[in-house]
Amino acid sequence: MAGSRGAVDDGARPFVPARHTLPVMREAVQACRGCPLWRAATQAVFGVGTARARVVMIGEEPGDREDRAGVPFVGPAGHLLDEGLAAAGIARRDAYLTNAVKHFKYTLRGKRRIHRKPTRAEVEACRPWLDAELETLAPAAVVLLGATAAQALLGAAFRVTKSRGVVAAPGLAAFVVATVHPASVLRAVDAAARAAAKAAFFADLAVAGAWLARRGRA
Repeated sequence: MAGSRGAVDDGARPFVPARHTLPVMREAVQACRGCPLWRAATQAVFGVGTARARVVMIGEEPGDREDRAGVPFVGPAGHLLDEGLAAAGIARRDAYLTNAVKHFKYTLRGKRRIHRKPTRAEVEACRPWLDAELETLAPAAVVLLGATAAQALLGAAFRVTKSRGVVAAPGLAAFVVATVHPASVLRAVDAAARAAAKAAFFADLAVAGAWLARRGRA
């Protein structure tokens, strides 16, 4: 199956196990050949968290550190996300972290591996894994981190810069908020821009935290 052209044309679908449990899928994803990105990556990076998570945070793809560690959001962007979750009052045990694409896409620059944005086709090829995660978790809330994740689930026309904040997404979760990817905050041109971007990012996460807190009291 892995070597067949049909498997690639169908994306990840032939590789997603019928039994949608996180441990089973986390093991099965390593054999995924649904798009060419597996060839250069160290490993597939599946989501992390428990099946009881109340909120799912969805980013774009693993970075260099995540690719090596096999865990999402362990690099600088992940540290900023952890800081934002703490500020928003969202306990890590309540959050499940994953990406729209499970393999690291990069360009070599000397010995450095520089992140490359996945194509629409690569995002679509990997979509069955994300769908299976969301089906298994059935989260109360979803936070979409950046354009790739937002467009994967809300459509190609969605623009985070124009429509960040709470969005209507029937069938996805009771509460959905789109915001920037934490990596974009770190790429801000100077300290002042970085501080402003961080404050706006934290404010979006705080909206999610407040919604979860109200739901917990209901």
